[in-house]
Amino acid sequence: MNGVAAARRKSSKVTPHGVAVTVFACAFLALFAYALFVGRSYYFLSLAERPLNDLHRDLRPAGRIGIGFGVLSALLFAAIYIYPLRKRWNWLRQIGTTRHWLDFHIVMGLAAPVLVALHSAFKFGGLAGMAYWIMLAVVASGLVGRYFYAQIPRSKKDAELSLAELHEMNLELREDLRAQNIVPEEVWRPLVTPIRREEALRMPVLKSLARMLTLDLARPFRIAALRRKALSGWDHALTLGGFLPSNHADLERVVAVVQRQSWLTAKICFLDRAGQIFKMWHVVHRPFSGAFVALVAVHIGMAIWMGFFRMELFSDIWTH
Repeated sequence: MNGVAAARRKSSKVTPHGVAVTVFACAFLALFAYALFVGRSYYFLSLAERPLNDLHRDLRPAGRIGIGFGVLSALLFAAIYIYPLRKRWNWLRQIGTTRHWLDFHIVMGLAAPVLVALHSAFKFGGLAGMAYWIMLAVVASGLVGRYFYAQIPRSKKDAELSLAELHEMNLELREDLRAQNIVPEEVWRPLVTPIRREEALRMPVLKSLARMLTLDLARPFRIAALRRKALSGWDHALTLGGFLPSNHADLERVVAVVQRQSWLTAKICFLDRAGQIFKMWHVVHRPFSGAFVALVAVHIGMAIWMGFFRMELFSDIWTH
C-alpha cells in the first residue's frame, strides 16, 4: 500500500522548515508577551494618564523603545515584501521553495501588527492609525489568500499539478483503500467522494467558495466519525471521540489515506473555481498592500522630517 505509507509519512513528518517557522513565530509571541508584561503599568492607562507614568519617556511612540519597535517593524515590512519580489527576480527563485517562502511571509505578516501596536503604544489615531487598519485588512486578505493557495495542489517543486496528474494520484489512493480490509467501503466511500466535479463546475463562484469552506471545516469531524466506527468504546475516550490518533497503526494508516483522498477529491472538483478565485483575490489584495506601503512611507518620512527619528535614541539603548 504505497499510497497509504506515503500519506502516513506526509502526515507525521517533522521538517527543519516547520521547526524554523514555529521557532520564528514563538519568538515574536514571546517578545510581545514580555513587552506587554513589562509595560503593563503603562499600556493599560488612559491617554491622559500616560505622560505621568515613569515609562512614558521610553514606551511612547517617539521614545527610545517605541522607536526601536518602529524600526523593527520597518525591517519586518521590508522582509515581507521580498516575497513578491521573488516572483520577478530569478536569483531569489533559486533559494528555497515558494511554499517555504510563503510560510515565513505569513508569519511575518502576522507579527507585523503586533510590533506596530507596541510601537504606537496601542494608539491608533491619525494617519498612523489609518495605516494600521489598512495593515490589518492586508493581513486578513493574506490569510484568505493562503487558503486559496492551498486549494491548488502543487508538486514538491511548486509546479501546479495537472488534472490528469491529480486523477492518477486519486486513483492510486482509491486502489489502496479497496485493498485494505479494516474500514468497509460503505464507510469510507461517502467521505472520499463528497461532491462530483460536474456538479462543482456548474456552481457559481460564491457558492463554490462556500462549499469548499464547508468541506474543509467538516473533514476533521467526518474523519473522527470514521475513526469512531472502527474503534471500541474505551478507544473513543482515548481519542477524544475520534479526533486524536489511536494506537492502532493499521487503522491510522487507512485514516491517513482517507483523509488525503478526501482532500484531493475536493481539490480536483474545485480546481478550476479555485484558480478563478485566486486570481480575483490578487485584484483585491494588491491595492490594499500598495496603499499600506504608501502610508508607511509617508509615516516614516514625517517621523524623520519632524526629528522623532534620532540616532541618539539608539546610542541610549546600547548604554542602558
